[in-house]
Amino acid sequence: MNEKIAIIGVNGKMGKWFANYFHKIGFEVKGWDEIYREMSEKQLNEIKEKFIIKANSLVGAILKTDYVLLCTPTKRTPEIVRLIAKEMQRGSYLIEISSQKFKTAQTLLKTPSRVNPVCIHPMFGPGTKSINGKNIIIIPIKDVKKELDVIKLLFPKANFVTIDAVEHDKKIAVILGLTHIINIAFANILAKDEKISLTEKMSGTTFKAQKIIAESILTESPELIESIISNPEVRRFAEGFWKDVGKLLTDSQEGKSEEIIDYIKSSQQKLSENIDLEKSYKKLSAMIKAIEK
Repeated sequence: MNEKIAIIGVNGKMGKWFANYFHKIGFEVKGWDEIYREMSEKQLNEIKEKFIIKANSLVGAILKTDYVLLCTPTKRTPEIVRLIAKEMQRGSYLIEISSQKFKTAQTLLKTPSRVNPVCIHPMFGPGTKSINGKNIIIIPIKDVKKELDVIKLLFPKANFVTIDAVEHDKKIAVILGLTHIINIAFANILAKDEKISLTEKMSGTTFKAQKIIAESILTESPELIESIISNPEVRRFAEGFWKDVGKLLTDSQEGKSEEIIDYIKSSQQKLSENIDLEKSYKKLSAMIKAIEK
């Protein structure tokens, strides 16, 4: 490929991941990041990814490019879309990857007809070695076939799920929002443990797995985590979670063992309709063994 892509937010973790990905498949990669404004020429030259053509401005990055990829903070993405869409060349693609879609999708819908908006949510992080089999969610904007075709062309070895913006934000509230809240709270409890080394020595499989997940989430930037849990849909699921926690604690304190057991059995039964719980436990054990090698 001799095509050109501009990555906005190229100095972030995902921006760098996509820069390397597109460079490897033959794209000319231009980049712009807000932090460039604060960096000296020496610092810019020290950036590891030497192949990135560093633009002097946001608009300068997007001129004469076939694709523009936004790896920008979720809350700023609609504003950036409005700013650059009118400056992009005819027939080019404007692709965004934010974790909340409703407002951004509405903004993309209003882009000029000469620009092709594409709304995706890659369900992997910057530590991913290969895109093979990884999920990419696609939110249709104007022409679902055209948008799906271009994403399949750019990421031919990924899996694709098509869903509308409203349903996306509801599902992501559980997939990312609730899981982040639970693990951040768990990590905060660990941070307050003055005898954490003893806790670790005593721990078994479940604790080790939970600890690794919580720690890995904390490698993400606080701004990204905040944007994930600020999804308005998260509150509804979080309130349901805390309600269940509260009931379990109350039942325990009041000695209502049967109610707790019924609650657990109900969860086991419902999940077992689609999942082999024994296989899940074996997978967890295998994961911990692999990590400890």
